[in-house]
Amino acid sequence: MSTAERDTIAEPAVETPVENSTTNRKQPFPRGFLDTISTGWAERPESLPAPRPQAAFASTRRAAVSAAFPGKRLVIPAGSLKQRSNDTDYPFRAHSAFAHLTGWAADSEPDSILVFEPTDDGHDITLYFRERADRTTTEFYADATVGEFWIGPRPSLAGVAADLDIATAHLDEYTEVEGALVLDESDDLTRVVSELRLVKDEYEIAEMRRAVDITAQGFDDIIRALPEAVSHARGERVVEGVFHRRAREDGNGEGYDTIAASGPHACYLHWTRNDGTVVPGDLILVDAGVEADSLYTADITRTLPVSGTFTEVQRRVYETVREAADAAFAAARIGVRFREVHEAAMKVIAARVAEWGLLPVTAQEALDADAGGQHRRYMVHGTSHHLGIDVHDCAQARREMYYDGILAPGMVFTIEPGLYFQIDDLTVPVEYRGIGVRIEDDILMTEDGPVNLSAGIPRTADEVEAWIARVQA
Repeated sequence: MSTAERDTIAEPAVETPVENSTTNRKQPFPRGFLDTISTGWAERPESLPAPRPQAAFASTRRAAVSAAFPGKRLVIPAGSLKQRSNDTDYPFRAHSAFAHLTGWAADSEPDSILVFEPTDDGHDITLYFRERADRTTTEFYADATVGEFWIGPRPSLAGVAADLDIATAHLDEYTEVEGALVLDESDDLTRVVSELRLVKDEYEIAEMRRAVDITAQGFDDIIRALPEAVSHARGERVVEGVFHRRAREDGNGEGYDTIAASGPHACYLHWTRNDGTVVPGDLILVDAGVEADSLYTADITRTLPVSGTFTEVQRRVYETVREAADAAFAAARIGVRFREVHEAAMKVIAARVAEWGLLPVTAQEALDADAGGQHRRYMVHGTSHHLGIDVHDCAQARREMYYDGILAPGMVFTIEPGLYFQIDDLTVPVEYRGIGVRIEDDILMTEDGPVNLSAGIPRTADEVEAWIARVQA
């Protein structure tokens, strides 16, 4: 039953209309209902939980933010529900910085606010949110947005305080104070909480591994479903759908809109319409990642031959992309600048497309920082981005901390070179047109060098063909 359908059931006849009510289409509650709805309910004894595993890590993160802003009031809102259509909202997902600093993840409450109140020796930190309403209130039975009769049990102040190991207070007690630094309004605060995520802690790394493992299962599901996708008029939707099922069954959902791009669609970097056919003989590029309940996400791309084997030209393009990915991986070392990972991949891309006669200049000339770039026609995007609680994590970090930053243990980022020869690109031979390939893996930097968290998902052309044969057997 949709929210729209539920809201037509009833409206209080005596009490003040609740917020967001659509009073022009609701039936009034009869007096008998109003006289009895608050009675006859069993007691709900509360057993306080032990702190969740991420609580201690979140406390350490809060301490770092506190130390960065002595004497300043800091306000970190979780965000609110966002309207999809009329009175239907999108599923709520808290702001990544809020989740990172509280440890509250898929179960966080809309409109919550984390507040750092300055003290002589740091900050008093309080999490404000709307506690569940007593069953004697109108909210309980009449508010379809937050009422427990509509959306189910909601957390209590005491329960969340124990669960997250943090002080809590009712949202009604929150007051705005002039001069406070507010997330996404204060550039300094937004930058600090973003840069705080550049190096992942032990808990975060474990969750990244979990997300990658579930994603790997989702790719197996996709391969099993390829015959069904071929037989469907919108086979890309079949691929998207089977991955969505895995993401929802074993995680919180997808970390971003799945790209299921078959044939020429693979040349569109953010193809998310996923309404095309899946044709034998073509490649299908799938860029997908499961978001765990902790909100940490994987970000994996594999390009699969729909028929199970690559053609000669497809294999040539695929293995070039794999060569570029391997070069980028080899360049990722402690103390190296982040941009050097991209530069290593670009050297391979430029060299190969020059060998194929696609460039009007030499590979070396194309790599010139000022006058070159001709090879970028076929790979316009960057090779790497940081990954974590956001698929493009740490996006508000300073350039000198990100693009020009130094690789350090605990960083997690992607390596994802590609080649894209669009169907109408007259600069490439006909046999290349409509081929798009990307290989993307999730990389953890350690003291001993890079670790490919997604290495268990087949990567080479030979491995991919064997993978498809094995899963579809």
